[in-house]
Amino acid sequence: MKQEDQRFYELFSEMVSSMTKIGKPDISRIQAILNEYAAMFRLSKAITYIYRNPSDEKEHIGETLCSFDTGEEGEPVVTIRVVTSVMSSVTMIAYMAPDTEPLDPEEREKVELVMRTAVSFISRNRLRDMVDRLALCDDAGFPNMRSMRGYLARHSAPDSMKGMAVAQYNLRHFAVVNQEIGRQFGNVVMKRHFEGLMQIIGEKGQAFRLGGDNFITCFDRSIQDEVLSYLSEAHVAYAEDKQPIPISASAGVFCIPDGFQITDPNDVMESVIVAMRAAQSGGKAHIIFFNKELLKQKEKSMKVQQLFPEALREEEFRVFYQPKVNIETGELSGAEALCRWFHHDRIIQPGEFIPVLESSNDICQLDLYMLRHVCMDIRRWLDEGRTPVRISVNLSRKHVLNNDLLCAIKEIIDGFSIPHHYIEIELTETTTDVEFENLQYIVRALQQEGIYTSVDDFGVGYSSLNLIRAIPWNVLKIDRSFLPLENDAPDSTRRIMFRHVVAMARDMGLECIAEGVENTAQLAVLRENNCGLAQGFLFDRPLPVEEFEKRLEQCRYQIPDIS
Repeated sequence: MKQEDQRFYELFSEMVSSMTKIGKPDISRIQAILNEYAAMFRLSKAITYIYRNPSDEKEHIGETLCSFDTGEEGEPVVTIRVVTSVMSSVTMIAYMAPDTEPLDPEEREKVELVMRTAVSFISRNRLRDMVDRLALCDDAGFPNMRSMRGYLARHSAPDSMKGMAVAQYNLRHFAVVNQEIGRQFGNVVMKRHFEGLMQIIGEKGQAFRLGGDNFITCFDRSIQDEVLSYLSEAHVAYAEDKQPIPISASAGVFCIPDGFQITDPNDVMESVIVAMRAAQSGGKAHIIFFNKELLKQKEKSMKVQQLFPEALREEEFRVFYQPKVNIETGELSGAEALCRWFHHDRIIQPGEFIPVLESSNDICQLDLYMLRHVCMDIRRWLDEGRTPVRISVNLSRKHVLNNDLLCAIKEIIDGFSIPHHYIEIELTETTTDVEFENLQYIVRALQQEGIYTSVDDFGVGYSSLNLIRAIPWNVLKIDRSFLPLENDAPDSTRRIMFRHVVAMARDMGLECIAEGVENTAQLAVLRENNCGLAQGFLFDRPLPVEEFEKRLEQCRYQIPDIS
């Protein structure tokens, strides 16, 4: 055997051995062998192109590797292409410099053998890396839940995560971002927001995507202030000619205590989820730290969810009525139906169960239950010869996407033969364009049926003006937070805003009622600004049906003297 042939096969045997080495292949030795082959066959360079799929190959979006390069320009002489079982492809091209002796048939055969072996090695390893990426990353390239669980498993030793915190966060109102700038740019914003967080965390933690706009991050508490400040609000650029988008998040944070050991990822997740749910509950704080009080609240919530089905069957929920009063005449002009839960020998306050039911569709069952019982009362009043007043019933935002809502409302009202003008449906603003369009449709359809509609808690949300501009309500309920306080100056912001809201409602032909009226000073403000209806403790608290029926008989309240 020629000395050149012997050296060729020695190198080939060593290359195959290095490529098939158990554990990590000897990449540096493989590279050295390929360089020697290049010299042996007078090659100037070899380039390998790796593509994940045919579409990426067509667009030339992939990875480029240089197996060897002498620095001399050349022409391609041998091309080897392999397509894997998952349609990824690897193409290697060998080049020779001009005026170089061309390959003879035997040399070409040897070059092709080396290239096929190298391409097979590269494709096999890249396929393995691709599978790993698919297992540990989602379709958008974010580290996924599997990756997170692996991260926590690697930190399972006692105090392995000492001094660290875990935060689950949700990008607030991200559906609105997608609608405003388009889903394609929305994806860019989400990716860059994630990258911005990772720049802060660096080597001091990791972040993962749970799905949609929900993420979780582990980080050293030495950078906690920076991380939480970023989550509170960050301005994310997504295109050169566009303004950055402000992105804020709701987050639940669990600070790992000393001595804490992760025996299962759920040890961390249970705590951080409890804090996250508190952060999303609709309160003012959007970043909540886990504590034992939250666990107690979780236990109470679970108890409410367990008791609810039976409580509904046993009709433990009762309607209380809070009167609405004409402040000029004292006339009882209506009432709001409010829910009270009588469980055995105690009353469960609305604040204990309404938010819990709001977190699921259970609230929808309760709302329709309340409407049904209101209709039962009105039917009885009519049958007894009483003159009812219009009763408003609250419906949760959860109903808005229910295509059968109108049929359900009409079926209940008509089932008791209630004249439609005795019912008013109170609805709150929505957060997405889709919900807003549905809300428009619901309000218009209810009005066509002669059922009154009111916008509840006006002034609380950010889109309240658009809410009354685009939807033809009958009644505007001004939230108690808009009511001037007793010591507010005449030119205070609160008084000015209240005056303009009432004037706007009157100009638009809306019936205007202020809720939460508790003292004569507020009553005076209502009179000054021609707000004719009031609801609040100054006149009456929510009343059980027996007490409210006495008010129906009286028909009128004594208006306090405010002169």
